[in-house]
Parts: sequence; structure tokens; C-alpha cells
Amino acid sequence: MLQIDLSGKRALVAGVADDGGFGFAIAKALAEAGARVAVATWPPALGVFKKLLDLGKLDASLAMRDGSKLSFAKIYPLDAEYDRLDDVPAEVRENRRYRDAGDFTISGLAAAVKADGGVDIVVHSLANGSEVKKPMLETSRRGYLSAISASAYSMVSMVQHLGPDMPRGGSFVSLSYMASERVVPGYGGGMSSAKAALESDTRLLAYEAGRAWGHRINVISAGPFASRAAIAIGFIDQMVDYAKRNAPLPEPITAEEVGTTAAFLCSPLAAGITGSTVYVDKGFHAMGIAVDKEGAVAPKA
Repeated sequence: MLQIDLSGKRALVAGVADDGGFGFAIAKALAEAGARVAVATWPPALGVFKKLLDLGKLDASLAMRDGSKLSFAKIYPLDAEYDRLDDVPAEVRENRRYRDAGDFTISGLAAAVKADGGVDIVVHSLANGSEVKKPMLETSRRGYLSAISASAYSMVSMVQHLGPDMPRGGSFVSLSYMASERVVPGYGGGMSSAKAALESDTRLLAYEAGRAWGHRINVISAGPFASRAAIAIGFIDQMVDYAKRNAPLPEPITAEEVGTTAAFLCSPLAAGITGSTVYVDKGFHAMGIAVDKEGAVAPKA
């Protein structure tokens, strides 16, 4: 039987702080395919995440198909807006949520991963926009650049720092959204620009990292999903409902569908796929007009 087999592979999923988002679903799918999975978590959320794990609050979500329980090989601190400790402002380094975290920068993460035996698979599940609720016309330079830094350049930096030490044939996967190519009012603050940059960078990084180290780099464009981070934007339920009513497959996506797609892209089954944007959105990206309105042409059953 043909199946996804990641036995013996070491995976790192950056951007896991709870069990409600794509990062967690991807980590679980990689583990179910046989990979040894570590995660990286934003320092301000690290303590709460570890406490939830220790108290068994996430046990139901950690249950895997074979009856075993997902256990993370390591939980690293990571603030992907910084490449080196010298880049971190003093007020951040001295903040109580950061000061005991060690080197939480991307270079620090890469050094820690190398010391722990290295990695074959890297998943970038990171996005942040301090002004995401602002229209583009009201977005400040600082807000715009912070969205690009946290959500797009962080992927470039992770490939720079982790790629050279990965065994040849490694795989990187990141997460995007269709606002990269279409207008989604309310998804502002430079986040749409960041997602567009992420997809563009995927193509160039695939070429450069492929020629340099034989690594593959792809991005998943997932449909709207009510993760905790997305709920904070404020209108995710409407986005999910609109996509469901107008997609070729009129149903919401699940985190598990994104997770298994990522596992496939990181596996030998996808050895010929790199530089690609893979849509997991029930086909919504293919639609040119809304079909949930009166008078819309519907196909015959």
C-alpha cells in the first residue's frame, strides 16, 4: 500500500503555541507519518503552552490514530522577528517573558537544532501583523514592515540559517492565504503583502536552495479557518461561511486536511514538487464569481 512514510525523519514546526491551528495539525500529521517532531513557540506563549501540556489539557488533541500520544521531542523558544540576539532591543531581552528563554532568535534556534542532531523537515507556521485590522490606507510604515518581517522574511531567514546544515533533500513548507492574490477587505496592515512576498520568495528560494543543497520549498495556501489567531482578526466566521458557500466543494476546510497535505509535501511522494503554491481550500481559489446569490447558474446534478 502506498503511504506517506517519514520514518527516521526529524521535523521542526515553528509557530505552535496551542492545539487549535494549522501548526499543531501539521506537527501531528508529521508524527503520524513517523517523523520525530520538535516545535518552536513564541516566548510570551511558551510558559502557558508547556503548562497546558504538563497538566494534560491537550491530551485529547495529542491522541494519534494508532492510539499513541503525540510527544514533542523538544520545544524551542522562537521570536522569528529577530535573526541574532544583537538585533533584539534591550527592553525585549529584559522582559520577564524573554529573559530566561536563552537565544530565542532564528540563529539561536538553528544552533540549538544543530546541537540536538539536526533536522530534515522545517515548517514555517508563523504570521503576525500588528496592524492587521487597519485598511492599507491607514497602515503605518512600521506596521507594514513588521508584517513583512514576521510573516515573510522570517521564512527567508529560516532557510538561510537551517538550510546549510540539513541533509541534502530536505523540505521546507510555509503557510499562506489567498489574500496574497485577491482583495480580502479587513485583512490589512500589510498582511496581504506579506503573504504575496512569502509566495514569491518560495519560488526563488526553491531555485537557490534546490541548486545549493537539493532542498525542496513549497507553500500551502489554506482556506479560511477559525484558529485562535484568526479569530483575533474579528470576522473569520464570515470568511469561512463565504468560502464554504462559494467553493466547488461547499464545506469548510479542516486543520487535518492542511496537516496531511504538509506531510505529503515533506515526503518522498512529493519528490518532484518544489517552488509550488498548493491550495487547500476546497477549490475556492478557482472561482471567478460568487455562486451563492439568487440567479447564479448552478450545475445540474
